[in-house]
Amino acid sequence: MVHSNAEQRPRKESSRFFIALLPPPNIQVYATELKEYFRDHYQSGAALRSPPHITLQAPFEWPKESYQQLEAALADFTPKHAPIPIKLSGFGAFPPRVIYLAVEHTPELMALQADLSQYLADTLHIVDPRSQTRPFRPHLTVAFRDLKPAAFRRAWPEFEHKDVLFTVSVHELTLLIHTSKRWETYLNIPL
Repeated sequence: MVHSNAEQRPRKESSRFFIALLPPPNIQVYATELKEYFRDHYQSGAALRSPPHITLQAPFEWPKESYQQLEAALADFTPKHAPIPIKLSGFGAFPPRVIYLAVEHTPELMALQADLSQYLADTLHIVDPRSQTRPFRPHLTVAFRDLKPAAFRRAWPEFEHKDVLFTVSVHELTLLIHTSKRWETYLNIPL
């Protein structure tokens, strides 16, 4: 039997990661309750596969043998930034499938994301192709891509004008890892 070169080479193992800001516990609880509400009332439970978060760097693959390089690079980045003020105000949507807690586009948050994105590209060659063509739109998802368009049309009027307001500071970046079933905290790095 003939094997191709690709079959003979050992596969390098990697994991999927993303980088986010996780809000304090009280907002984690509130957002998780909203995710459970969407699961129970609108059959949209995919958002429960990750803790409530604001994504700063979209998911990327990273080789297992280089985890220390990733950790060291993030540790080198963070001392340049102070805790980030976060204001969640009301709800927003990416029709026809996503509903989220709206995150105010503060200068500190926008600068942190831009600096992190540039730093990761320069030091680790991590680049999200979509971020090159779309502006950063911070949000905290409560109903995800599994929300069917018909369910979105029923849910959005319920949340579109709902009042919610949280003002907090986030003191660390969080590196999350995919465990094949869900996203979990891998590392917290103080800002």
